[in-house]
Amino acid sequence: MSAMSSKTTQVATDLPPGIEASEELYQRVYVWQLPIRIFHWTNAGAISVLFATGLMISDPALTSGGEAWEVMTVATIRKIHYIAAFVFLIGFLWRVYWFYFGNVYARSGMPRPWRPSWWKGLFTQSMDYIKLRGGTPHLGHNSLAGLSYTIFVICLGWLQILTGFAMYSENSPDGFWASLCGWVLPLMGGSAQVHAWHHLFAWSFLFFVILHVYIVFLDAREYRNGLIVSMITGFKFRRIRKKRLHSGSDAAGPLDEDPDTHQGEHRDEDQA
Repeated sequence: MSAMSSKTTQVATDLPPGIEASEELYQRVYVWQLPIRIFHWTNAGAISVLFATGLMISDPALTSGGEAWEVMTVATIRKIHYIAAFVFLIGFLWRVYWFYFGNVYARSGMPRPWRPSWWKGLFTQSMDYIKLRGGTPHLGHNSLAGLSYTIFVICLGWLQILTGFAMYSENSPDGFWASLCGWVLPLMGGSAQVHAWHHLFAWSFLFFVILHVYIVFLDAREYRNGLIVSMITGFKFRRIRKKRLHSGSDAAGPLDEDPDTHQGEHRDEDQA
C-alpha cells in the first residue's frame, strides 16, 4: 500500500575546523494514490467549469441579439454546465468509495470530535496558521484540513449536487432526476429558493478554493516536503534525521529520527 525509499543530502567535508555542516535524511512515502490524484484534478477542473458557466447562466452577458433559434449561446453554456455537473458527480461518488477502500491517507484528518487529541490538533493547527507557521508536518491531512474538507467539499458537494439536479429535473418533471432529487424543490420553498441557495453554495466553493490554494503554498514553503508535486506524483517526503556534524568528523552513526516529524506521521495514522 505504501512504497518507501530514502534520499540523503550531501554533507560538505572540506569546511574549515569549527564550521558545522548539516546532514538530512528524508524518506519518500507514497501518500496519494492514483485515484485520489485523478479525483483531485478532475474535481478542480469540473468546479472551475461549473462556476464559470454558472455565472454566465445567471447573467448571460455573452448573448447577442437575434431569434432564439439563431442564437443558442446560453443553451450551449447550459449543456457544458450539465456535462461538468455529471463529471463532478461521478468523481464525487468515486472519492466517497475510495475513502473506504483507499490507503490510510485517503481517510486522514477526518473529524473525530469524540477524541481530545483531535480537538488539540485542531486548535494547535489553527493557531499555527494564524501565526503564519506551518505547524507539525503531516503526511496526510491535519485536523483543520480534514474539518475544512468535510464542510466545504463533502457537505457543500452534496448540497450542490442535490440542488443542481433538482433544478435539472424541472426539464422533465416525470423523469429519473425528478424522482431522485425533485423532493428538494418543495423542501426548500420552490424553484427560486433552490436557485438562490445553489448560487450561495457556489460562492462558498470559491471561498474554499482561494483558502485552499493559499494554505497549500504556505505549507509548501514551511514544510518543503513535496506537498505541491505530491498531487502529481503521489509521493511526499518525511524528514527522519537532521544531524549537525563538525567538518572532518565521521558521518556514520545510528539513525537519528526527528521525533516531531515521526509523531506527526503517527497522528495521521491515528486519525485515519
